[in-house]
Amino acid sequence: MPQPLIVRTREELRAATSGTVALVPTMGALHAGHLSLMEHVRPLADTVVTSIFLNPTQFAPGEDFDEYPRTFDADVAKCAEVGVDVVFAPTVDVMYPAGLDGTVRVDPGPLGRILEGEQRPVMFQGVLTVVAKLFGLVRPDLAIFGEKDYQQLTLIRLMADELCLGVEVLGGATVREDDGLAMSSRNGYLTTEERALAGALAAALRAGAAAAEGDAGGEDVPGGGGAPGGEAARGGEAAALEAARAVLTEHGIEPDYLVVTDPDLGEARPGEEGRMLVAARIGTTRLLDNVAVRLGG
Repeated sequence: MPQPLIVRTREELRAATSGTVALVPTMGALHAGHLSLMEHVRPLADTVVTSIFLNPTQFAPGEDFDEYPRTFDADVAKCAEVGVDVVFAPTVDVMYPAGLDGTVRVDPGPLGRILEGEQRPVMFQGVLTVVAKLFGLVRPDLAIFGEKDYQQLTLIRLMADELCLGVEVLGGATVREDDGLAMSSRNGYLTTEERALAGALAAALRAGAAAAEGDAGGEDVPGGGGAPGGEAARGGEAAALEAARAVLTEHGIEPDYLVVTDPDLGEARPGEEGRMLVAARIGTTRLLDNVAVRLGG
């Protein structure tokens, strides 16, 4: 199979792309979820660029920057399997020529200060800054990000629109393990016992989605019987949250947050589409997940 061209400088990158360009930004440690994004954009572009850059500005002191898996050779081999043309693997100096302290940064605004932004105050500023830099360097026509990090996807779409960056931002469906756990590079941190427990996050979301529509029975998932009494049968936000929280409680999981919003992370509205989002620590590993819901009631 053809190997992707590995480029590390701005000049090499400019010479490596032509035609319609699609960008798949990553921090490496690639898994099937990343590869699904590359496969999605392969038919849409003449040149597919995957960036591999572990971005220091989105990690606060004490977070897992030093421990984050670095598997560059294996990542390049996986990119080859799905037909990536160019792997852009810059150094920190290429991405931040003014230094980490001297760089211009993107303010994520109010939407970046809720949910994940409240839990990790520096993250979205770092994410939007590096994505804006990648858009400027690669100059893609389209870029794709996974729906697993739904708030991140929403903010990047907003940034691209508000700052008139001229990039079409696509979302790729979350890829899951057999028990429903959303694929993540951080899943490798889980012990065997923690990994067995982690599937409860997806089970909680399935139960919440079923209850949101007024399906009192829900799916056949652990703890997925919906809210007690008649609340689940009526559906809606309250029923969804009650059913999801019941599954988490059954498994001894206390979430950092569990919310139902509209698709743009605003206030949920009865009778319309919404999004249920959860974040929780399983042992010392913090995991995120979300699912689309249809709100009854």
